[in-house]
Amino acid sequence: MFTCQISDELELKLLEVRHADALFQLVNQNCAYLAKWFPWVEQTTKVEDTRVFIESELSRFAKNKGIYCGIFYQNEIVGCISLHEIDWVNMKTSIGYWLAEGYQGKGIMTDSCKCIVNYSLKELKLNRIEIRARTDNFKSRAIPVRLKFKHEGTIRQAECSYNTFHDHEVYGILANEWE
Repeated sequence: MFTCQISDELELKLLEVRHADALFQLVNQNCAYLAKWFPWVEQTTKVEDTRVFIESELSRFAKNKGIYCGIFYQNEIVGCISLHEIDWVNMKTSIGYWLAEGYQGKGIMTDSCKCIVNYSLKELKLNRIEIRARTDNFKSRAIPVRLKFKHEGTIRQAECSYNTFHDHEVYGILANEWE
């Protein structure tokens, strides 16, 4: 199984079914904050929803199509990070992430993204990684900027949540640009 030990306190682990209860509780405790950015939060109403999601992500990982990890800080799950669908023909993928509100501002997500970028470019030998974030999600947009991704543009009305359209900012980095 995939793991990435970032520091004594921080580790990424492939989510397993055994993590379903803790992940469900984390999402539930952060529902008000997360729901602003992720409409799926309000549809996650029971632990079984989380178990089914983890099983589908494990299946995707087994098919070498992506990865969904828990972010563990001091041995407690505090968020998630993923490689969305890997495009093996074009050697590219995109990263998605979220972090419980109380753990933000500690560098956890920047370090987690750095680990996933290293894994993608060095281990998987991908050429391009993209991060998209809603234009109004300044905390999320700060991550690719910190990691020296290039701002590649704005996709207008890329997402509709709660009957409102939102633009996305697109950031990308190529293997030969990553240090």
